[in-house]
Amino acid sequence: MFAYRVSGLSVSSDLALPGLIAGDPCEPADIVIREGDVPTTLPEGSIAAGPNWQMADERFLLAVPGIVRMAISARREIRYALDGGDARDAAPFVGGTGFGILLHQRGRIVLHASAVRVGDGAALFCGPSGAGKSTLAAGLVGAGHALLADDFCAITIDPDRGAMVHPDGRQLKLWDNAIASLSLEAQRADPVRAKLRKFHVEPQAAVTAPLPVRAVYVLREARPPQLPGIVQPNIVDGAMLVGRNAYRPSLVERMRQQDLYFRAAALLAGARPGGVFTLTRRLDFADFTDVLDSLKAHWRTIGLAESVW
Repeated sequence: MFAYRVSGLSVSSDLALPGLIAGDPCEPADIVIREGDVPTTLPEGSIAAGPNWQMADERFLLAVPGIVRMAISARREIRYALDGGDARDAAPFVGGTGFGILLHQRGRIVLHASAVRVGDGAALFCGPSGAGKSTLAAGLVGAGHALLADDFCAITIDPDRGAMVHPDGRQLKLWDNAIASLSLEAQRADPVRAKLRKFHVEPQAAVTAPLPVRAVYVLREARPPQLPGIVQPNIVDGAMLVGRNAYRPSLVERMRQQDLYFRAAALLAGARPGGVFTLTRRLDFADFTDVLDSLKAHWRTIGLAESVW
């Protein structure tokens, strides 16, 4: 069995999940991941279903055709069965999508975002797949900011410290062109999936404790009429942007968590000294250094302490 620490939870798994924070094998597991029988359907009475998933109460079935099937239940177990793929191909889906669904079951706010440490808090970068979340986080790590999370961020609300984001891993996941552009070849590790030109990358520094969210940036591509830059929307629009960047947003509605996400989004949008911002930029690397510099200047403007550059 492997032991991991993911989003503040202890995980025991019989499946190797590369890139995660190693845990204490003697610690009682909050989450158990194991291979086993996975039914093809749930009993009648499922409250929702789609082409490759079904949900009923605290049970969720998910199929990734040709790779893996998962049964996620009782907010604490992911049972998987290989479906033509091998364990290496199954791992990113079990540790990614499967774990994200389980966090939804546990009532966590889960955003499709990467995060780095800025001063005593965290800056989050939200957006859909391909928006450049991991690439931007990698650039900031190279500029002296420790990695906190890559691809999804699990957030809890602390009565004293506000919205807290929990670390989900110790490695980035980058395409080979981003690795080459950022000169990270020496830190490249194993492929995320076999035959996929996306690799785990060891960051120079990573955070292993939760941090308060100081700023949230929603990434957008610079296309006319949208110009590059950082803009703060009003608090209502900011809250809506956060809600749209939930990890698997359809689950928020299916699990009747709209009120939870609305309250969390309003808290994030109204946070000080930061809040919610749009970051519009080109997706190539021509002005990548300028984007990092603009973030540095923005943090200085809003009074957000910086870590070492």
